[in-house]
Amino acid sequence: MKRKTRRLWLVIACVVGLGSAAALTLSAFSSNIQLFMAPSQVKAQPPAADRTVRLGGMVVAGSVRRERHGETPVNIFDVTDGQAAVTVRFEGILPDLFREGQSVVAVGSMAPDGTFTASEVLAKHDETYMPKEVAEALQKSGKWDPKFGPPPNAASWNAMTSKDSKAAGQAP
Repeated sequence: MKRKTRRLWLVIACVVGLGSAAALTLSAFSSNIQLFMAPSQVKAQPPAADRTVRLGGMVVAGSVRRERHGETPVNIFDVTDGQAAVTVRFEGILPDLFREGQSVVAVGSMAPDGTFTASEVLAKHDETYMPKEVAEALQKSGKWDPKFGPPPNAASWNAMTSKDSKAAGQAP
């Protein structure tokens, strides 16, 4: 075998090896990606039950219910983006800054019964902070325009009672 031929086969083997490594790395990353979804997006096109997503919005005032299953606290509350509301079920202790009418991001997946089962709940860290994804969802829903100042207090929204937000989520 000539020297040029050996060098060509070595280059081909290196390209195939690097391509395989890149393909394996990208497939590992794609299975771990968590998409952000607003409640209206979840209602319109629910994610697959095995897909982990981040659900962001405002906690609906009057929707927080606390139960106990044995020693484990179970928290059930509604999250809205002003257009639709999704019921979230979280087993565990909520963050200290979790409140009704505040922005929240829940990490989890959709249950077969249509509720969102959260494995983690993230609350804002002060009164001026809002997750970027939640702010974008509020802008898209028409509930907030940044040129008019900070995001609205959730208590001032039209659909901020549990009954009203569920009706908004069921509307076409």
